[in-house]
Amino acid sequence: MIQIAILGFGVVGSGTAEVLTENRALIAARCGEEVNIRYILDLRDFPEHPLGNRVVHDINVILRDPEVSVVAEMMGGSHPAYDFSRAALEAGKSVVTSNKEVVATYGAELLELARSKGVSYLFEASVGGGIPIIRPLQNDLACNEILSISGILNGTTNFILSKMKREGVAFADALAEAQALGYAEANPAADVDGLDAARKIVILAALAFGVLVSPSDIRVEGISHITPEQTAVADAMGCAVKLIGHTERIGDRVLALVGPHMVPESNPVHHIEGVFNGILVDADMLGRALFYGAGAGKLPTASAVVSDILSAASSAGRPSLPHWRPAAPQDLANPADRRCRRCFVLEGDAAAAEKAKAFFGYDSFAVFGNGSFAFLSRPMTEREAGRALAESRKTLRWTMPVLD
Repeated sequence: MIQIAILGFGVVGSGTAEVLTENRALIAARCGEEVNIRYILDLRDFPEHPLGNRVVHDINVILRDPEVSVVAEMMGGSHPAYDFSRAALEAGKSVVTSNKEVVATYGAELLELARSKGVSYLFEASVGGGIPIIRPLQNDLACNEILSISGILNGTTNFILSKMKREGVAFADALAEAQALGYAEANPAADVDGLDAARKIVILAALAFGVLVSPSDIRVEGISHITPEQTAVADAMGCAVKLIGHTERIGDRVLALVGPHMVPESNPVHHIEGVFNGILVDADMLGRALFYGAGAGKLPTASAVVSDILSAASSAGRPSLPHWRPAAPQDLANPADRRCRRCFVLEGDAAAAEKAKAFFGYDSFAVFGNGSFAFLSRPMTEREAGRALAESRKTLRWTMPVLD
């Protein structure tokens, strides 16, 4: 029998217990052993819960029990989640987690510690909720060079932007509905400011390129400044505004960033609406593959946690873990060097618009009645865009990168 401990009995922790209880027979049949929840660590008591008698308040009870082989950390935040995870690994126990903040900040350190102890540190649920993405990148695409990873990594912001596109409402109104429906927190900053997506994209970048970049070292732009005008311009161009996490190599350096992008209809990410996530992986042998599904939620995320529990239990003593190293300053690419198409909205009439074409090249073009025109440029870097704007002597209202 596999004995496990759950750290944190909130939404995901209780969901993990539910999956393990409801599918107990199925799990035992598939992995050859039953999984038993020996302890639940939480500050609270749960006297009415069927597993309430397994609640403990001292991490040392779990660390000192030699029969517990897997610890599932779902506490949220950096501390004490990191401290407890490290202590469990030091005690020779595998750790699985849904905690993107800990993985994005301490993942390289904890992976190395797990490797030295011959145990596992697994985090499938830290990106994309229930969408399988970590293990496919690590195992199924191991023979591929990853060229880029891009996608919608936060369902709250995607719901807000989808509503703005469909109904033409302002950001504040779309956010209020997301909060009323329970998709956004009372303090939505982590979502709408891009911080949640930033933690996830640095994890994906580390899996792709072996370098763990600090979320504080990447360019992060949220969506609170997005206006109905911008979503309308995008629609006129056959695009949708999405908050995108993106990573690629530029030369021998790693680029990771988060920000609003215009996504054309030709990109499958364009069609993902509501609270769903979609992660587009571009690999040299496979080509493009889209990983789509519920990016959060109690049971989808718990499903990924339980998958890691079973993997950790079955790979005891022979874990296959990614090799990451913390990023140095010379590992980081400058976002200004990223080459992509861009949407420009400039002031001027139809005649001015015609003159601007020669400086930028364009694919889609629209002239609006408010004294402005918009177009999607040829691929260019930020530096090239700045030079073209200076040479054309046009007044820029706003610009946004395009995810092709």
